Order: sequence, then structure tokens, then C-alpha cells
Amino acid sequence: MRVFVLNKSRQPLDPCKPARARILLRTGKAKVLRRYPFTIILTEEVNEPITHNHQLKIDPGAKITGLAIVQSNRVIWGAELTHRGFQIRDSLTKRRTIRRSRRNRQTRYRQPRFLNRKKPKGWLPPSLMSRVQNILTWVKKLTRFCPITGISQELVRFDTQKLENPEISGVEYQQGTLYGYEVREYLLEKWHRKCAYLNVGRRPALSCHGSVVWECQSILRFHP
Repeated sequence: MRVFVLNKSRQPLDPCKPARARILLRTGKAKVLRRYPFTIILTEEVNEPITHNHQLKIDPGAKITGLAIVQSNRVIWGAELTHRGFQIRDSLTKRRTIRRSRRNRQTRYRQPRFLNRKKPKGWLPPSLMSRVQNILTWVKKLTRFCPITGISQELVRFDTQKLENPEISGVEYQQGTLYGYEVREYLLEKWHRKCAYLNVGRRPALSCHGSVVWECQSILRFHP
């Protein structure tokens, strides 16, 4: 685990080893700026400092998100960020229960407020928004302490068929429950969810023929 180093003008420099940081602190060439993440700031200005490329890796999760800073394929700093998503969900559920029970009590009249609220564009659930804001906060914080030149996030697609049946293979694996789904959605978007022949939009049909697979083949053949 490396120690973050800032120039006297608070410009991020390359992180150093803990032994090097102790020497700088002992000789009075640096002072402690933050306890976590542990960061020191130099007492003298370094003219034209040389920095290297650092990559910030993010592994998002529902409960815990992993953060790592990599330099030349070597991890120099890492942390786990614990989210409050489930705690926020439980708090909202408790508030909803109290609000509904209050309606049955003899309380003063309140103007109804359920018809004057709408969700803004780009709205996210509070639990998910908390997770996003936590990650953004730490990304901005780390970019102030380390010369980060790139950010990458892990995107995972689970193979649910392999999870349910590890022995699946061959035609059974190729023609699973979602067989033809992506092709069908592509054709629906291409023809604006209308029939390719009759140009009607009451039913999101691909054509006037039988099975979905045969419909896809016929449209691709006659309407490239």
C-alpha cells in the first residue's frame, strides 16, 4: 500500500512507499494532510515534477465496491467501499409503514399530495443513487491525491444457463430460453414495431407468417 504525496501547491505526485514517507515526515520535509487515505504534503515546492500514468479500477457491487489504483500492472493502493443501499431501503420501508398507519388515526386534515409529484428525468431509486454518489465521491477524492490518467469499470454478464446447469452444452446451450430474443428485438426496432408488409402498429408483429424464427428469416431475406 503506497502513501499519497502532494506538492506544496497541492498538485498530486507519484505515491511513495511507507518507508519513504516516514523519512520525509521525520526530516520535516513533509506533513500529514489526511489520515485516510493517508496523504502527506511536501513543505517545499518541487519544480517540474515527473509523474507516471495511474489507472483507477472500479469493481461495482450491490453491497461492496472495490477500488484499486494500478501503475504498470502493479496495484499500489486498494480499498473496499461499503454501501448503505439496503439500509436506505429499510428506512424508506419503515417511513412508508408509519405514513400509512397515520392515515387511520384521528389527525388534522392534510391536503392530499399524491397527485402533485412526478419523477424528474434520469431519476434513480434512493438506494441506487446512494451507491452512485458514493463511487463518484471517492473517484473525485482519489483524483485529487493521485495523478490518475484513466478510469475503467468492470462490466460483468452472468451466464445464467451455466449457473443453473453446469453440464449444459451443444444445441441445448445454443437454443436456451432467450434464443432468438436479441434478433427479434433488433427487427422490432428496425421496423418501428410495425408489420413489415401491412405497415400497421396495433400489434408488434414482425410479419404475417408463423413462427418467430421463420419471420426473422423471411424479413431478412426480402427486406435487407
